[in-house]
Amino acid sequence: MKPPADPKRPIKVLFVCLGNICRSPTAQGVFMHYVKEAGLEDRIVIDSAGTGNYQIGKPPDSRACAAAAQRGYDLSGQIARQVTREDFAVFDYVLAMDEQNLRDLKRLCPAQHARKVKLFTAFSSSGARAVPDPYIGGPEGFELVLDLVEESARGLLLHLRRQLNA
Repeated sequence: MKPPADPKRPIKVLFVCLGNICRSPTAQGVFMHYVKEAGLEDRIVIDSAGTGNYQIGKPPDSRACAAAAQRGYDLSGQIARQVTREDFAVFDYVLAMDEQNLRDLKRLCPAQHARKVKLFTAFSSSGARAVPDPYIGGPEGFELVLDLVEESARGLLLHLRRQLNA
């Protein structure tokens, strides 16, 4: 995928899961942390959304926040929202957490933006195909999400740094 035509325009990344309270806010928080560490917060814009509408207006799941905080990531200040058709025009990358989210996004996505939609794990070297939903389950699910998100986020940052020559 090519960077934006205007080199001064930031690259915009949207992470998407089902409800926007566990996986995509975790990805947003972890990736924001990496982007800040790299000094690229003025060149990369990050957001998250859900394919479903039943968590709109809610903060991230408290278990996701606690697991993230133990690794030094801050998920506070995020509020769940639903992905919109306009997001496909605004964002350069629309990254799904799993195959179902990917199918839902592809159904919603205008044809001219289809190249922007892919699995977040496509940037991972682990071979994982999805970041599984930890909502129903114990704390180990949130730890697995963090492991997969950290790996994919490192790969995504490397990819974007190449685009930005940074």
